Amino acid sequence: MTAVTGPEVPDLVDRIQAEWAKAYPEFDMRPIGILGRIQHIATASSHHLDRQLEPHGVSRSEYDVLGALTRSPRPLRASEVVSTTMLSGASITKITENLARRGLLVRRKSERDGRVVLLEPTDAGRALVDAELPRRLADDEVALSGLTAHERESLAALLRKVSAAVHG
Repeated sequence: MTAVTGPEVPDLVDRIQAEWAKAYPEFDMRPIGILGRIQHIATASSHHLDRQLEPHGVSRSEYDVLGALTRSPRPLRASEVVSTTMLSGASITKITENLARRGLLVRRKSERDGRVVLLEPTDAGRALVDAELPRRLADDEVALSGLTAHERESLAALLRKVSAAVHG
């Protein structure tokens, strides 16, 4: 990906935004230009990640759980994994059972409270994240390569504001 120079080239979101504006001229369709691109980028990135994870035999959600556990300095409760992955509690239960069955994580009872189940990646689970993370970061770098460091910081700050408004 290279930096955009000169006039911007219209993209799919521009076309969709224009179609909506033509169909409903009484509405301001500018939010589609922003949120539509965020959704388009997220969808494309997710599909690409799915293809990258396929050889490992894990889904994006399973990778997200393994990633949460790998980056944590301690075993996590399922509720903690829910809060950091944005997956539902029911999904976390199913995913962790599948990952445990495949030897990618360990589920064990807390020594302090036997009702609490703690989750921790196995060496194999950690190795999967170790293998995939550099590729994922490289792909993200390609996606952002057209932006300067200042533009990246500005974009992150602006998206943080949007995220706060959506989750606020």
